[in-house]
Amino acid sequence: MPVYVQHEALGKVNDVFNAEAIWQAQGLSLFSRRPLLRDLLERSPREHRGRAATRCFSHVTLLLPQEEVDDDRHLTRGARVRDLAQSLAALHQKDFGDLLGNDDVRYHVVGAHELAPGEVQVKFGHAVYLPSPGEQLLYTVSASRDSVVWKQVGPVYPNQRLVLLGLDGRGATYPVPDWPFGPDGAVLLVNDGPDTPLEVQVRPKDAFDCQFDAATACYTIRPHGSAGGARLLLKIQRSAPLQAPVAPPRPACEPAKAPAVWKPRAQPEQTALPAQRQARSAPPESDATYAPVARQRVCLAALALPRLSRYRETGAVALELGLDRALAPVAGKDALIRFAVDETDQVHAITAAGRQQVVLPASFTPADSDAVRLLAPPPQMAERYSALLCLPRGPVQGITGGARFVFGRSAPMLAALRVLDSPACLRRAPGLEPASADRLGLSRNAFSFEAVEDGYHIGRLSATQALYHLDDELRFVCAIEQASAEPPYLLPPGHHLVAGHYVLRFEA
Repeated sequence: MPVYVQHEALGKVNDVFNAEAIWQAQGLSLFSRRPLLRDLLERSPREHRGRAATRCFSHVTLLLPQEEVDDDRHLTRGARVRDLAQSLAALHQKDFGDLLGNDDVRYHVVGAHELAPGEVQVKFGHAVYLPSPGEQLLYTVSASRDSVVWKQVGPVYPNQRLVLLGLDGRGATYPVPDWPFGPDGAVLLVNDGPDTPLEVQVRPKDAFDCQFDAATACYTIRPHGSAGGARLLLKIQRSAPLQAPVAPPRPACEPAKAPAVWKPRAQPEQTALPAQRQARSAPPESDATYAPVARQRVCLAALALPRLSRYRETGAVALELGLDRALAPVAGKDALIRFAVDETDQVHAITAAGRQQVVLPASFTPADSDAVRLLAPPPQMAERYSALLCLPRGPVQGITGGARFVFGRSAPMLAALRVLDSPACLRRAPGLEPASADRLGLSRNAFSFEAVEDGYHIGRLSATQALYHLDDELRFVCAIEQASAEPPYLLPPGHHLVAGHYVLRFEA
């Protein structure tokens, strides 16, 4: 692979702000122990014909000991650093003017903590670029190992043609945080102008695979022939001003609703068992005996993460649930990725790499499996909910037709779908006892349901229970205000019902 970034240590310099001492040694350079900057640029031309240089590099980054750069900033407001950059640019122009063409000579002086007093290092090469004053960004590059925590890598400017990404700054334009491929791997970005898409290449080409996923708008890079293990996700975005998401305002005509407050009960209520209803038409008598078969089923398709600010009086400060490596809901340390909403209604994604606030909508691929989607709630539900967390592997439970069942905190039916019914999922203010997260927004008896030929009959059992109908694509249909056993609300098969935190899909 060509040397895209030349990173060299110069001979020790008594005064690191002396441009002449950095540029060229006094007397015959043959007797110098290490080549200085002029020698390095002469020995490594940008272009050459045979042994003759035809063009030299014009952008140079100079690294000085951090302590000396700090002292200069404190004592002279950085005047010596500025004078050093200007003096080196003048020497560069004087000695290599015939090899520059129309290129501007630019120097940038930075501090490096690893350098001892008197040590100086330089970087130049095909993939070293210093922007002109006022030059705007064209792209921003960020990287992730789990698609959740994204760390900034560096900018790409309109006239910056080559960018090399790798393990550290010695051999690359920008080091990539948590780079997983060792010192021999690299990613090369080729920029042929604002009107041409940025080209992404891996180095060495036969060692890595690079694929672009249009759904997530990022590149997945992994060792060639490896289906798992180390991988790097790379996102390249056109620079544009970002606007923070704003929660939709409540209509002025709609009265404010008081947050629910947990109330102690003198005695626990009895849980009503589902009662068998009389069949609509009696089958002909027969000696055969039939057992009910669960042909219909209910699936937990998503979780409706609440706005915890509505429940401030209950002491709830955070609600959290994780997904395991199969992307099934799980609580505790076995989670591959966790999602949390805090008391300010901010949603965060959490992995071993860290914690990051989520801007909705968002999609995550923490493992080589299905993506996890986090959607903004429909505007009609935004006052109650912060986000909809779609579950690729939500639990499923079969049900029997011909019977009416009850869903709620005190109902055993579909209890396996209530994955947040655990004190481990809800964090309350210090001094308060642990409690189930289901106590936020889900009644003890929320609604009844019965599988019928053309869908499901839904009956609202609590006057304070909010119920929402979403279609098969999780689009808002309506809020179910009036529904009882007679007449019930008809939910088509494959559609969703939202009650409390749970988005239940009723399947045929």
